[in-house]
Amino acid sequence: MFELWIPFTIAAAFFQNLRSALQKHLKSRLSTAGATYVRFFYAWPFAIIYVWGLTRFGDLNIPAVNNQFLIYCFLGGLSQIIFTFLLIWLFSFRNFAVGTTFSKTETVQVALLGFLILGESLSFGAVAAIAVSLIGVIALSVAQTKFTAANLFTSLTEKPTLIGLTCGAFLGASVVLFRGGALSLGGDGFLMQAAFTLAVSVIMQTVMMGLYLAVRERDQLKAVLVHWRPSLSVGVAGALASIGWFTAFTMQNAAYVRALGQIELIFTFIASAVFFREKINRLEFAGILLVGGGILILLLAG
Repeated sequence: MFELWIPFTIAAAFFQNLRSALQKHLKSRLSTAGATYVRFFYAWPFAIIYVWGLTRFGDLNIPAVNNQFLIYCFLGGLSQIIFTFLLIWLFSFRNFAVGTTFSKTETVQVALLGFLILGESLSFGAVAAIAVSLIGVIALSVAQTKFTAANLFTSLTEKPTLIGLTCGAFLGASVVLFRGGALSLGGDGFLMQAAFTLAVSVIMQTVMMGLYLAVRERDQLKAVLVHWRPSLSVGVAGALASIGWFTAFTMQNAAYVRALGQIELIFTFIASAVFFREKINRLEFAGILLVGGGILILLLAG
C-alpha cells in the first residue's frame, strides 16, 4: 500500500545528497564550522517562507507553541550540531574509518531511542529490514577502506569507535527529538506540524552556531556572507531536504524513515558510476544490494 511518507523520504535523501555535494565545494573557502553554518544560516528564511506559504495558500493555521515543543526543538537542534562536531573530530584520527562506520549504526540507535523517548516499537519486518541494510552499510564502509569486518569487532574499545557510536547516537537523538517536537503540536495536520518544527529548530540552530562562531571563529561570520552565492545553493538544497525529512518524521516512525533514507547511499554510488566513471568493486556491489534489499523488505513488510 502506498504511503505518503515514502516519496517525502526519497526526496529528502536526494536533496541531502545534493546539499552534501554542494557543501564540499565550500570547504576551500570556509572552515569546517563555517561550511556547516551555511546549512542553517541560508536555510531558515526558506523554512519561514514555507510556513508562510502553508498559511497563505494552504489555509493552515500556525499551531500553538508549548514548552514541551520548545524543549524538543532545542535538544534536537543541539544534538544535530553535536553530531556534526563529533563527526569532524572523528576525521582527525588516523583510523577514523572504523569510527565512521560505527557512526552509521544511527538507524539502529534511532529505533532504540524512539522506543525509550517516544515509546514507539517496530514490526518484525522493519527490524529485519534495518538489520539487512545495516550489514549493507557496513559492507560499503569496509569496501572503501583497508580494514576488514573482523577489525570492526577488535576495535570496539578504541577511541574512534566510541566517538563513532556517540556520533550516531546524537544523530539518532536529533531525529527522534524533532519527531517528538512535531507530534507535541496540535493544529491542522502533519504538513504544518513538520514545517513549523523545522522553522523553529533551524532558527535555534542558526543562533547556537552563530554564537559559537562569534566566540571561536569570528572571521567565518563575514566569510559566510562574502561567499553568499555558493552558500545560498547549499541553503536551498538543505531546506528542501529538511522539509522532506521533517514531514516524513512527522508522519511515520523515525526508524522507518531513516532506514528508507539509506537510499541516499544508492544515489551516491549511481552518481559515482555514471557521472564520475568510478569502478565499483564486488563488496561495494554486495553492500548496495543489501541496502536495496533492506529497503525493499521495509516497504513490503514494514
